[in-house]
Amino acid sequence: MDRLIFTSNATIKEMATARQVLVNDLANLSTVGFKSSYDVALKSVKVEGAGFDSRFQAQAISRDSIRMTPASIMATGRPMDVALADKAVLAVQASNGDMAFTRRGDLKVNPQGQLENGSGHLVLGGGGPITIPPGMMVSINPDGTIYARDPAQTGPEPSVLIDQLRLRDSTDVPLGRRMDGLYQVEGKAPGTDIAVGTTPLKLIPQALEGSNVNAIEAMTRLIDHSRSFETQIRIIKETKGLDESGASMMKVA
Repeated sequence: MDRLIFTSNATIKEMATARQVLVNDLANLSTVGFKSSYDVALKSVKVEGAGFDSRFQAQAISRDSIRMTPASIMATGRPMDVALADKAVLAVQASNGDMAFTRRGDLKVNPQGQLENGSGHLVLGGGGPITIPPGMMVSINPDGTIYARDPAQTGPEPSVLIDQLRLRDSTDVPLGRRMDGLYQVEGKAPGTDIAVGTTPLKLIPQALEGSNVNAIEAMTRLIDHSRSFETQIRIIKETKGLDESGASMMKVA
């Protein structure tokens, strides 16, 4: 009986890791540029203690690898909104100063005159965080170049090139999620850059990419997790009843 209860408890514990990943995906259903994670993986862990040395148990681990499937594109009309095409990612500066990547493209100029996205992360250009001159009208081209124009100027005054967004191609690069929600190269040190490829990267101006979380699929998986949890609890209760019945049969009349 104890072995059966141990197995059910272990199942509930290992499924909790998968539920955490699933709940995080559901919480970011409406987050701009959010990418869901792959399901948890299983690894064999040697069980220490009394008994045979050959005992191993399956343990769930959360890799939090990013699923870079595209999501729906929403036209906004805002000149500083960008939606990244294909599997391009945007380089930003994390709060600890490391370079990280994101798909969030709701850009704006902060009070310090620096370009940041909706999460407050500074957007990186060719030489570091991008700074926008005060009072300028900003436009972003499909190749990531940023131009600014003084709205007070009259006549055919040309726009001035400010900088270019640091775009990287993640097609053949596995990305993992950081604690702050940004992406980093899996298996590499934090702040590792992605090699620049030969294929030109594009973005869609005046648009935003939604979340790639499928609400119906996620809710179905959550219901399946709930049913499995109820099944394991029922097994534990039935085991307890069988143990009590066996103990009562052993009593002296």
